[in-house]
Amino acid sequence: MSELVPGGNLPLPAGAVTVRVPGPFDVSALITGDGGKVRGDEDFVFYNQPSAPGARLHGDTLTVDPPRLRIGATRVTVVVSPADPTTPLSRLPAPTLHVTGADGRLLARFSPQRPRQETVLLLAEIYRRGGTWKLRALGQGYADGLAGLARDFGVDVLDEPQASPAGPGARVPSPAQANQPAHRAPRTPSPTRPTRPAPHTPYPTHPAPRAPSPAPDGFLGLVNSARATAGSPPVALDARLAAAARAHASAMAAAGRLGVEGPDGISVYQRVTATGYAYLTVGEHLVSGPRTPAEFVAYCLRGEQPRRTLHDPVFTHAGLAYVTDSRSGDMYWTALWARPFTPAELARAQTDVVDLTNRERARAGLRPLATDPPLSAAAQAYSADMAARAFYSHTSPEGTQPWDRAAAAGSTRRSIGENIACGQRSPAEVVDGWMNSPGHRANILKPDFTHIGVGFAGGGPAGTYWTQLFGA
Repeated sequence: MSELVPGGNLPLPAGAVTVRVPGPFDVSALITGDGGKVRGDEDFVFYNQPSAPGARLHGDTLTVDPPRLRIGATRVTVVVSPADPTTPLSRLPAPTLHVTGADGRLLARFSPQRPRQETVLLLAEIYRRGGTWKLRALGQGYADGLAGLARDFGVDVLDEPQASPAGPGARVPSPAQANQPAHRAPRTPSPTRPTRPAPHTPYPTHPAPRAPSPAPDGFLGLVNSARATAGSPPVALDARLAAAARAHASAMAAAGRLGVEGPDGISVYQRVTATGYAYLTVGEHLVSGPRTPAEFVAYCLRGEQPRRTLHDPVFTHAGLAYVTDSRSGDMYWTALWARPFTPAELARAQTDVVDLTNRERARAGLRPLATDPPLSAAAQAYSADMAARAFYSHTSPEGTQPWDRAAAAGSTRRSIGENIACGQRSPAEVVDGWMNSPGHRANILKPDFTHIGVGFAGGGPAGTYWTQLFGA
């Protein structure tokens, strides 16, 4: 894995690459040719227009497949701005770019200096040199926001936003749809520019979730009737889950195959968190074949595992989508089930893991572990980091080890141990998995340990990430 500096280059492997910028930022992309100018609206990728040939945006992750870019495209420039347009970049953490290959391997990371007066930042560009595609770290910005961006890329910018009809169907204009012509002369952006008033411009921001629409063909009634029969409470439709289900069903239909991860390298769980739905637990049905929601529900009720997911009393929300593969005519279905994340729910899950761990120690005649705030803080931060940056290892991308993270959180314990796990849906499932693994079991049953901290986060390729941090 390479740590890039401004101006640093990295040859890219064949196939699609993903670039991700976690944090309170909007990610967008500009697709240009050698002249550095967009051709029109279709060359601007942002949250309200998330795809173009060879480029697709999911939340904070942009996937670029260079051979599939439009004819004449030789450069994709990655742009970041504050998700909240009223917050200057200087008040946010420096954005960090993570570059991943098609095989899931982290290729590079780039953290520019914290912006000062800049309001829009060009973070990196993927470009073609000869027959090879490369990535260049930029870290250059504009103090005059979209006005500076417009001058360099030939994007048209509105002086004043036009009134748009209120309602869920209203579409925020992209800069390429605006009315005022941009300057023609290309310029090379510098790290800082003199600040001057920028035009009042509606830069894309994440919209509030829309109210859920009625379930297609009685899906919700069928599901809640089956749940009532099993003694489970009803679920409610959630528009964010439906949007994630639609994105994943579309990805599976495009590839012509089922899978937790789509051909764009994005997992169904990452699609959920990209919509803004933070979950404590999540379940999914990925199915092809049924022609109606009634057939889909009937299919799920026939198998033991699919039936258990549909009946699971822990879930409170659901979303359904289906997309037809135009080549084969097969219908690809995604149903998502989730329970939202809250601080109280997280605390309950952490307590359950501690209680189950101490139950195992009691069976072995060992004293219970006491919860330790620094260990808890370090464990929680590490689970969240693994989910956010899509890695799974006891060694972080920066090379830190469990004892480093414990010390950074303020722990003074002399001896540190760590268990991690991913994919398990409940405290009982994760503790059971650890107890069935010799190395993890040894940590849980180590007599010398006296304290514990537990972390959990949803998201990432695996869906859930758990951490136990032990101390003595």
